[in-house]
Amino acid sequence: MIVPTQTLPDFYATKLRRPLPELRRGGGHFAVFRLEDFPAATDLAAVYGRRDFYKIMLGTGHATYHYGAHQALLAPGQHALVFTNAQVPYRWELHGLPYAGYCCVFTEDFLPAHTRLHPLDLVVFQAQGQPFFSLDPAQAAAFGALFEKMLAEQASDYPLKDELVFYYVMECVHGALKLAPAVLAPLAGSQLVAAFRGLLAQQFPIVSPSQRLALHTAQAFADRLAVHVNSLNRTLKAATGKTTSQLLAQRLMQEARALLVHTDWPIGQIGYCLGFDEQTHFTHFFKRHAQCTPTAVRQV
Repeated sequence: MIVPTQTLPDFYATKLRRPLPELRRGGGHFAVFRLEDFPAATDLAAVYGRRDFYKIMLGTGHATYHYGAHQALLAPGQHALVFTNAQVPYRWELHGLPYAGYCCVFTEDFLPAHTRLHPLDLVVFQAQGQPFFSLDPAQAAAFGALFEKMLAEQASDYPLKDELVFYYVMECVHGALKLAPAVLAPLAGSQLVAAFRGLLAQQFPIVSPSQRLALHTAQAFADRLAVHVNSLNRTLKAATGKTTSQLLAQRLMQEARALLVHTDWPIGQIGYCLGFDEQTHFTHFFKRHAQCTPTAVRQV
């Protein structure tokens, strides 16, 4: 089954009945809304799929949240804080109205405009992280106050409002982590292997020459999984007989061969998609693992 991906322009068109505002250069896109202000509240019962943006939602009502292979029930009158990423598909199944609360959406480049962090550096946005937090009334009120501050700044003409909104977003993240500090604990061996395999699988296949791997080194995977690269290597070696770099190289070669045979993309572009800044680096890597050049594979 092909899982659809909703883009940010699609979100604006279907949820808000208006086009996406012009994106600012270098600062990413951020917007915050009250759920009850959506033209059609039932649109919250979205098609199961991925989104190409990130979302934090504070909601109350009667619904079931389906994400990946899991689901969480929001009982009538219960409150929940939910974090969604661009990797794990999800949908809301509404069991009745009203459904109220807030949500903010932002693109991947919003956080890096204000910090060295990317969304996937935060465990609440990671595929193996905890995305759903049940709240008591006092906790819901505290998070609601943060969303009201975001709404106030969104409507203001304060020149540094984006920076202030960033701090409110991070306060939401850390507020959630304080509710469940166990999600910060190091992953056990089997969990670490599964998390690595999940991150690796999520990057493929490459379907467009403009798509580039976000993680293409052992260190990048270790950083994303919040472990030392030596620990990741030891764990993977014990479980699979191969190091992080060997497993990554194996998957890169598989994708490289497929792109060389089934597309007419320039070899340099294929290398760039797979994380190589220079065609010569890609050719050297390919020849070391295949004992032939990319050109030779394409000419077969």
